[in-house]
Amino acid sequence: MKTIVFIWFCLLSGIRSNSELEKMPEKQVAPVINNLEEFQQNLPGYLNTSNKVAVLLDYDGTLAPIADNPSKTKMPVELEAILRKIAKHPEVFLAVISGRGLKDVQKQVNIEGITYAGNHGLEIEYPDGSRHDYELPTEIQKNYTNMVKELKEKVEKNGAWVEDKRVSLTYHYRDTPVELKDEQKVLAAEICKKYGFRPNQAHEAIEAKPPVNWNKGEAALYILKQKFGENWAQEVSVVFAGDDTTDEDAMRVLRGLGRSFRIASDAQIQTFADFRLPKQAVMTDLLKWIAGVYVS
Repeated sequence: MKTIVFIWFCLLSGIRSNSELEKMPEKQVAPVINNLEEFQQNLPGYLNTSNKVAVLLDYDGTLAPIADNPSKTKMPVELEAILRKIAKHPEVFLAVISGRGLKDVQKQVNIEGITYAGNHGLEIEYPDGSRHDYELPTEIQKNYTNMVKELKEKVEKNGAWVEDKRVSLTYHYRDTPVELKDEQKVLAAEICKKYGFRPNQAHEAIEAKPPVNWNKGEAALYILKQKFGENWAQEVSVVFAGDDTTDEDAMRVLRGLGRSFRIASDAQIQTFADFRLPKQAVMTDLLKWIAGVYVS
């Protein structure tokens, strides 16, 4: 009787049982893939022409190498050519989910007919021009405006600058002298927290996201459900690739439902991804792997 009462209490209170907790993914040191042959060896049969494939990709550090300024990023010529080729295939669904503002990432990738998500998925635009925008509460919008103002006043100096993306921001300090970086980035993070925003470490930058239950993982699930329905996991094979902490949200929710790849040079990095790619250049081989099944 006590057992029945406890289970009923768990159901009412939302407490997860031990079996449910065991199913929750944990980070791991993922096996590495270095080239096209190793994609084929490690994932035999995962992609096949009897199933559609949904390819969800980050931009900075994934499709394009990290640059000293976001405006200078560019996809490698071979990678871009393959990406454009697979984007046209009717069995391939392609979406780019970026921390950049929506218009910015659209300009950088510049491929028609695909889905774009900006601001970590807070803004989504489909090929037909329809959109899904996560509406921030008025108080959060006010805090965002004040946060941007204070960051610009106090830490936009010594080569550092604030990238204002309307609902989230990135504080870039790549060009700040080494002896000043720690002090400025700590202060920037404190200012973000002061206004209730969540600072995340990125490549020589801090990304501040609003305090809402929405991230690249939620955006990925939303996009997949909108395109393929509630049973998308049975309808389509999913490939996700990203290179930083914000991409881990998508890797976590897709664990066991798709295959995800974390780009990282650190061989011991803990990740929710299924595999690690040691450098951005291996992304060209990932796209060749997809093209080899659906295009060739």
